[in-house]
Amino acid sequence: MSAAQAAVNTKVHLFSGFLGTGKTTAIKSLLAQKPEHEKWVIIVNEFGEIGIDGAVLTEDNIPVAEISGGCLCCVAGPQMTVTVTKMLRDNRPDRLIIEASGLAHAASVIDELNTPPLSNALTVGAVLTVVDPRQFVDPDFNLQGLYQDQIGVCDVLVASKVDLCSDEVMTQFRERAAKLFPPKALVAEVNNAQVDIAWLDTPVIQKPRYRLHTLPDNTMGYQSQGFTFDKNSDFDGERLTQFFNELPQMTEGLVRAKGVFRVLGTWVWLNWVDGQWGANQVSWRRDSRFELIAKSFDADKIEQVLQAALER
Repeated sequence: MSAAQAAVNTKVHLFSGFLGTGKTTAIKSLLAQKPEHEKWVIIVNEFGEIGIDGAVLTEDNIPVAEISGGCLCCVAGPQMTVTVTKMLRDNRPDRLIIEASGLAHAASVIDELNTPPLSNALTVGAVLTVVDPRQFVDPDFNLQGLYQDQIGVCDVLVASKVDLCSDEVMTQFRERAAKLFPPKALVAEVNNAQVDIAWLDTPVIQKPRYRLHTLPDNTMGYQSQGFTFDKNSDFDGERLTQFFNELPQMTEGLVRAKGVFRVLGTWVWLNWVDGQWGANQVSWRRDSRFELIAKSFDADKIEQVLQAALER
């Protein structure tokens, strides 16, 4: 039986986070809140051969499958597809929760879930990443690509162990979390990884146009605007380059422009500041989006040019 035949529109939630942040505890807190009428299944990925987290979660009488001996981003493909398909076929669940190894690149897992045959049976719901604020504000952690990947891909950022953090650390955490791009749908602070079940249904799709929260009062005379595009639509790299090169002429008093775009199936972050722009690969997968801040600009014209940069 194919994944598409196994279930229809099962919502899948990925839990990511570095080692020891409390992912398993967070999932257990959700299981205690599970509605009786909903059927859930769990897939646990552990880096070692012996699955401890899976054993802990099976105490809740919910079907649990384990993928051990490697991170999901390495075994994603045949093994992950087979495991997910079997869980869907045998249980026909309403929700599938995947706990990724603390060493997993979350973006690779999301890519697999968004690719047929799994995408025919699954809808990727809110992605949650659990972090220790002390690590989040540590420059050494922020320099690690794996850590950036886990934070960049999530919709809901959960700061756990806040009771163990100083006021200074929490202040730094809130300041840095507020500056993340793309912004998170929800940033939560909890003790001991206690997660609210309502966060699973956090709205994660932004409107085609939205106002930035950066300038809520517009006190300096600047305008701000954000645009979003479907995650399955590819942008043409040359047309995007031309757009960023011509952007200063399309605006007055441009001070900041940044975006995340899907180009040839990969995701890139483009950033314009101080007259220069640069590009990097990122883990964001929810949508393509662009934001700018300037004295004045024609939002309709900006959107028209961006639409023209899409692959046809």
